[in-house]
Amino acid sequence: MHVIRWAVAFVFIVSGVMKWLNPEMAETFAQLRLPFPEQFMWTLAVIEVVCGVMLLINKWVKLAAFALIGIMAAALILTKIPLLSSGLMDFLFAARLDMVMLLLLFGIYHKPAT
Repeated sequence: MHVIRWAVAFVFIVSGVMKWLNPEMAETFAQLRLPFPEQFMWTLAVIEVVCGVMLLINKWVKLAAFALIGIMAAALILTKIPLLSSGLMDFLFAARLDMVMLLLLFGIYHKPAT
């Protein structure tokens, strides 16, 4: 389970850092018609990095997993569910990694504390 937790931590740390290094990603958030897209992106970046580090160092794992489950669920709802209008396979292909991350996060969340 350590390797899964470390892999999930890696994904979110890199995702958060990428938002810091690539401010143009705010355009993606603006296209979603979210309020204050740039501030929203920065907030998500901080949450992703902090929660990723929490998973990496095995501290407050349930809290970190819970927050990241929320982020992944929102990402699926906002960016992938609309693809259902293009067809089920288009949706499944686009959402496959998000769904895997959600499943891994649920596994981390429900794992007994060590």
